[in-house]
Amino acid sequence: MSSWQLPDQIADVLPSEARHIEELRRLLLDTARSYGYELVMPPLLEHLDSLLTGTGEALELQTFKLVDQLSGRTLGLRADTTPQVARIDAHLLNRSGVARLCYCGPVLHTRAARPHATREPLQFGAEIYGHAGLEADLEAQLLALQGLRAAGVTGLSVDMADVRIVNSLLAGTTLSAPMLTRIHAALAAKDASELSQLLASLNGAMPCASREGLKALLHLYGDENVLAEAEKTLPRLPGMQLALQNLKWLAASISHGNDVSVSFDLADLRGYAYYSGTRFAIYGHGAELARGGRYDEVGAVFGRSRPAAGFSLDLKELVSVLPARPLKAAICAPWGDDEILRTTIARLRAAGETVVCLLPGHEHEINEFNCDRELVQVAGQWVVQPRTY
Repeated sequence: MSSWQLPDQIADVLPSEARHIEELRRLLLDTARSYGYELVMPPLLEHLDSLLTGTGEALELQTFKLVDQLSGRTLGLRADTTPQVARIDAHLLNRSGVARLCYCGPVLHTRAARPHATREPLQFGAEIYGHAGLEADLEAQLLALQGLRAAGVTGLSVDMADVRIVNSLLAGTTLSAPMLTRIHAALAAKDASELSQLLASLNGAMPCASREGLKALLHLYGDENVLAEAEKTLPRLPGMQLALQNLKWLAASISHGNDVSVSFDLADLRGYAYYSGTRFAIYGHGAELARGGRYDEVGAVFGRSRPAAGFSLDLKELVSVLPARPLKAAICAPWGDDEILRTTIARLRAAGETVVCLLPGHEHEINEFNCDRELVQVAGQWVVQPRTY
């Protein structure tokens, strides 16, 4: 194996794509700032017990682990940034009111989330702490939609669920962790045969209404009619009606004045274990581009339980579904020691122009920039003119 080959599903990002990613990173951060979100930069690695506290098995399996040569303690390379931001909110900021925080940085996964995906996503996210009302859930969705639109994504759709629906059906039933995982997997895969076998194996450990409710979830996906059907089909358990009402309100609020379609999948349990309420995924250009929801207890393990809602997306995934950007327009200039030439180049760069100085012998090379203009000397003055090829 050649020493320059990278690990599977790890790749370099080359100039055109890197420029596109960086432009989107700045655009999304500026969009978040326009909503009042403050940028934080958590470290790439932390002590493993801090990084994984309260996040569940799914995130632990995705986390690379190593030993700190200084302390001998086990460290982890983050697989998701939300727990770190929750730690910052709980321990470092410690605000009594609302905190709006955003971030953008790499995360590492032991396995890619899907075939052909990278194991090194560039995760952007925005999170709002301190408000338990649906207004925070709505703001997270609206910010995600606005950011994706600004990036050039069209035909957006939002798919919603609420973990409290499944939790209500499972409440009062003592299940082992492996059994719970298998039930969640069967629901997510819409595997009626597997789910029926699992529920039958529980014998009398689960009420009949809960078993029938879980089976009904397999068919409760689609447009707004799903919620009406759920109200008729699912048992009236604590938290069930509130979850359905919240979904209805969020769907109406998202649809109002927005060119976006809304659907529901009440059996959707994908993602990390810290979600506690409404959840959503945003699709565009044939791919899932953002995912988020409510995770009220994510900071509890850090000694401060706060309401929280937010979303995240992978900038590399986002760039992969968008058209490639054209080469950046630039000005080419000769290389020289002339003081007036150097002053002119400096002034153009200060005004926001890209000026590429052509090194001797390389005047006709074309790289990342489209040099559509050139700096030429006319009557002793350096002026910008359309480039002649």
